[in-house]
Amino acid sequence: MTDWHSAWPAPAKINLFLHVVGRRADGYHLLQTVFRFLDYGDELRFSPRDDGEIVLGTPLPGVPPESNLTVRAARLLRDAAGKRAGATLTITKRLPLGGGLGGGSSDAATTLMALNRLWGCGLSSAELQRLGLTLGADVPVFIHGRNCFAEGVGERFTDVELPPAWYLVTVPRVAVPTAEIFKAPDLRRDTPAIVPGDWKPGMGGNDLEPVACRLYPEVARHLDWLRRRGPARMSGSGACCLAEFTTEAEARTMHAELPADMAGFVARGLDSHPILTAMRN
Repeated sequence: MTDWHSAWPAPAKINLFLHVVGRRADGYHLLQTVFRFLDYGDELRFSPRDDGEIVLGTPLPGVPPESNLTVRAARLLRDAAGKRAGATLTITKRLPLGGGLGGGSSDAATTLMALNRLWGCGLSSAELQRLGLTLGADVPVFIHGRNCFAEGVGERFTDVELPPAWYLVTVPRVAVPTAEIFKAPDLRRDTPAIVPGDWKPGMGGNDLEPVACRLYPEVARHLDWLRRRGPARMSGSGACCLAEFTTEAEARTMHAELPADMAGFVARGLDSHPILTAMRN
């Protein structure tokens, strides 16, 4: 991952729990969560341009290129670094929109990390995280690059060690807008805070689940199917749901049992972002 011919991964994230512990005066919600990366996600490629333009080579249906987080990320980095460079961005999209897996945020973070290197901007991880936060609350964690306990609006991190695990992630055929969930009057906003060092795998739930299930019955159906077979939860603000397994075989066995009208995939939990791992090696 050092040149313009490289493919750059943009992995999914899952939330092992997600609590809303308060709300700031500006309306932003205060959260606590544990992020874990998966070995499943989008892939980005970048090509240099001499005309200084930022061009999205793979537009998403219904999303104007100017609104795409990757285009915004590239322009933000170029301006912050004082560059006049251009690039064509090509995305192989696997992560669903409105799925709670951080697809758009992961793409934006990969764009910042890749072009920071390819353009020779020289910004630090902390500087990239500050830029990323202006694009979305989940962008900084992908740049941070390690499984972590996150607080605030999602920008304060305490790294955590997680045991090896495999996940069955189901993908309801609905897109859940994050803003819609957070503005719901029945969203719980007063869950007692956890001291990061006290958290253990299996602790906590997802405060956003009841609202998402009420507004999107398909999410509730997926959770019900998974929970009839064991512990399960929704990731982020939905719609994707997940169950954790010790082995790949267990995850694939349950995947094979999915009803014909339910989609999903099996993925391994990672210890760190693939870009961070590659750069260390």
